[in-house]
Amino acid sequence: MRLWAWPAVLLMLFLLGCTAYAEVAVPQLSARVTDLTGTLDVSQKQKLETRLAEFEAKKGVQIAVLVVPTTQPETIEQYGIRVSEAWKLGRKGIDDGVLLLVAKEDRTLRIEVGYGLEGVIPDAVAKRIISETIIPYFKNAHYYDGIAMGVEQLVAIIEGEPLPPPRDSRATSGSFENIESTLFISFMLAVGVGSILRKFLGRLPAAVIVGIVTAMFAWFVVGTLFLAAIAGLVAFMFTLTGGGSGILGGGGFGRGSYGGGGFGGGGGGFGGGGASGRW
Repeated sequence: MRLWAWPAVLLMLFLLGCTAYAEVAVPQLSARVTDLTGTLDVSQKQKLETRLAEFEAKKGVQIAVLVVPTTQPETIEQYGIRVSEAWKLGRKGIDDGVLLLVAKEDRTLRIEVGYGLEGVIPDAVAKRIISETIIPYFKNAHYYDGIAMGVEQLVAIIEGEPLPPPRDSRATSGSFENIESTLFISFMLAVGVGSILRKFLGRLPAAVIVGIVTAMFAWFVVGTLFLAAIAGLVAFMFTLTGGGSGILGGGGFGRGSYGGGGFGGGGGGFGGGGASGRW
């Protein structure tokens, strides 16, 4: 081989090596149960989703399940902490998130525990759930049963702990659904009340009154000052301009423009607490 060709060959080998040892990507968090292997059917995933959603609504704790083919070249511990840091399960400042991670082809699994639950689910307890509950099912290829029973044990352990109560779902200020609701309220009040008040009080007084009333009503509905202020401002401007042509482009306003809210982490932190196992 000619001397000048060696750099190209070495570069190709280097790139192939990088590809072979590339880290497994962390999937985007959009549901409480993410199965990238097709192991769980639709019904099984829905049952788990429902159970985890109900528990979060009751207790505030976020538990998520992730099933991947492999974590190689990383260990499941390395991949687990990457997922935990990316997903941020649990409430910010409370750090009450739990990740149940399964690498099916590697035959490994891990329970990753957030900072706030490390005293509730110490490493030894997480290890016992894996070894005594989940793995016996996995050895017989009963993956759903193992995951479901593992989830139930986690729920049972956390159930009796005195954690801060969950926030009302209406107060999730980052939700498109709540933004949509407050804007819809603003529109309805501005159209209904604003048009009447304008006739008797004039545009500016009517706009001020409608803006204040709308903000107060939005505060009562969603419990968030930021969204209440937005609602009041929209109602004020809408009433002041005398209709929707100046604010909404004359096209009207309808509910449902944002679609579903999906699922996301609450900002919880993880520090490597938990346990792993093989079957």
